[in-house]
Amino acid sequence: MWQMLRKKIEMPTPERALPGRSSPAFAVPMRHHVNGNPIQPPFPAGIERLVVGMGCFWGAERLFWQLPGVFSTAVGYTAGLTPHPTYEEVCSGFTGHNEVVAIWFDPREVPLARVLKTFWEGHDPTQGMRQGNDVGTQYRSGIYVAGEAQRAAATASKDMYGRELARRGLDPITTEILDAPEFFYAEGYHQQYLAKNPGGYCGLGGTGVACPIGLGVAAE
Repeated sequence: MWQMLRKKIEMPTPERALPGRSSPAFAVPMRHHVNGNPIQPPFPAGIERLVVGMGCFWGAERLFWQLPGVFSTAVGYTAGLTPHPTYEEVCSGFTGHNEVVAIWFDPREVPLARVLKTFWEGHDPTQGMRQGNDVGTQYRSGIYVAGEAQRAAATASKDMYGRELARRGLDPITTEILDAPEFFYAEGYHQQYLAKNPGGYCGLGGTGVACPIGLGVAAE
């Protein structure tokens, strides 16, 4: 039993990773099922992108498309080794990818700090390679940034929230912060899944601790 669990929570080596493919194995919708905006480029001028992983991407995506100022969202895979993976391959634990949400937002309407606050409060970032009952490398907490400004804001918010969690006696944050690797769109049926399946599974569960960003404390 332990050996099986260990395989699920250990990143694969390049030698053991699945080979993948040179192009996508499936088609992806062009537009968001909820708001009709594009989920593939081009996007309007001024729109920024942040990619986050916080457990099962179904519930995470819904959290962000409901946020005022978010132009569009899409679910996919990133930070792994296998090019153009499928959902089944990611779930095998042999791609190294994380289940993530790409968030396209207008910073004039919703600042990056608000997006980060939603991220931190929407899941438990202390759990390592799992989120609740979902166990595996694809469920790790992560922020995948576009440029130094996003990295600085993400790092500052992590430090800030980490201090708040420690003050409440919670474990250290395990969230990885990386320059955004290539984002591979997930299959069409995963996009905006909980809008198409309102009673579907949502594994999100936060710590119950508020993140100080947006409460008079800036991370940018």
